[in-house]
This record gives sequence, C-alpha cells and structure tokens, in this order.
Amino acid sequence: MKKLLTLLPATFLVFVCFGQDDIAVCHTPSTEKFAMFASNKEFNAAHATPRAYVHISDEGGKMIQFSCSDGKSASGYLIMAKNKTNNWVFVFQEWWGLNDNIKRQSEDLYKDLGNVNVLALDLYDGNVATDRELAAKYMQEFKQERGDMIIKGALTYVGKSAKVGTVGWCFGGGQSLLASLLAGKQAAACVIYYGMPVEDVATLKTLNTDVLGIFASREKWITPEVVQKFESNMKAAGKKVIVKNYDADHGFANPSNPMGAFDETAYKDAYKNTVDFFKARLK
Repeated sequence: MKKLLTLLPATFLVFVCFGQDDIAVCHTPSTEKFAMFASNKEFNAAHATPRAYVHISDEGGKMIQFSCSDGKSASGYLIMAKNKTNNWVFVFQEWWGLNDNIKRQSEDLYKDLGNVNVLALDLYDGNVATDRELAAKYMQEFKQERGDMIIKGALTYVGKSAKVGTVGWCFGGGQSLLASLLAGKQAAACVIYYGMPVEDVATLKTLNTDVLGIFASREKWITPEVVQKFESNMKAAGKKVIVKNYDADHGFANPSNPMGAFDETAYKDAYKNTVDFFKARLK
C-alpha cells in the first residue's frame, strides 16, 4: 500500500484550456486526486492540530463577499492597502480551511510586502476544520469546479487592471498555481508551498509568471521526484521556476502547528524568499 501511495503523486495531472474571452477550465482536477491523501492515516497524522488562535486585525482586515458566475456568492478575508494600488496577493488555505491562522499569515504578508492588497480566499465556503477528521472530509468533498468559480469571482472583484500574486500551502499550494493559470496576463507572481504542481507542459506554457516552489526534501507525498519532474516540465514549457528545497517535512512552514512538523529556521528562510520574490514582481 505504501508503494502505491508513493507512486500516486506522479500520476496527478492538470489540464487547463483557455477561451479567447474567458478562461474555461477543462482539466482533470488534480486537487480532487490530491484529496485521496486524506484517506491515508500517515498523511493525516502528519498534520498537527492547529493552535487555538483568534485573529484580531491590526490593519482593518475583514471578511467580504463577492459574486461568482455560477450564481453563488463566495467569501474571503480582505486587507486593503492604505494607498491605492493595483497590486494584489491571493492567499490560499491549507486543508483546514480559511481559519484565523491563515488570516494571521495574510496579515503578516500584508505588513511585510507593503503597498499590496491581500485577499485570502475561502475555498471551503465557510467550512473550517479544527481536527484532522473534518479537514480530511472537507478536502475530499472539495470540487475544483467550484474552486475555479471562486478564483474567477475574485479576479472579477479585483478588476482587470490588477496585478495578482498567489501563494498557498499544501492543498493551497496547488490552488496557487491553478489561480495563476486562471489569472492569465494578470498573473504577476506565484508561490507554491509543498503543493501538487501541474504536470502538463502545454498547460504550463500558458503561465504568465515566474514560480517560486518551496518544498520539503523529507516529503512523502510531494516527493523530490515530483519536484524534479515539475522543474523539467517548466523548463520544457519555457517558464522560470525557482525551487527551494528544505531538509524538513511536509508542513514545515506552518507556525500554527508548533508541535508538528514546523521548523522555525526553515520557515523563516522560506518566508524571506517569499517576501523577496513578491517584492521583485509587485512593484
């Protein structure tokens, strides 16, 4: 069984096609396949329960709602820049959902980047897990079609003149790359923290931004082999990817899990690389 699970990541494919006037999604949903990990006890055990934390914003952050083309509304945690700017960062949750820890990380990015608007998207439509069982349930129930609608609704909300950076962890790492693909020419920077990358070279050719990939060398799911394949595919697509591998485990960059895989030294270095990457591309 372990051998099968090790082989699974290499088979996760995403295919995205683009229309002239809008972006149409016609892919095998890698995130739904990624959700298969949620049925693996070892994967679940690797995620320590998040710390109890209630976020109170120092920067005017608030929950908002916006419309989606499927007729449903979506929500997100918004922090607007004090001076008007078209620079945006979309933040994507871990498998827990848009919890207060993600709001904290969003606000940290907002402060350290300066002159950006930050929007953390709620891909679970209000569901937030406080234990592994619920997190596994929500990730397995997630439908990429709905996620794409939320991302496109957010792109409509920020407007066509917005320059959009994306960042996410684990489940959200894959969503970060998909969002940058959906953003088309508005994509300005993409950061993936140990998320499932897109494999299809033709799809990657449509990417309009550089990618910073932050991975863990002791990772059992997004393995070093998967990362190497992603680098090769990005090169074949003529796209730039900067890969930072850390001698750490899955989830090492999550400060809300101090009793889990969190590695403070690796986290601080990865975070600095993230901030530098965004600053260079969101001027």
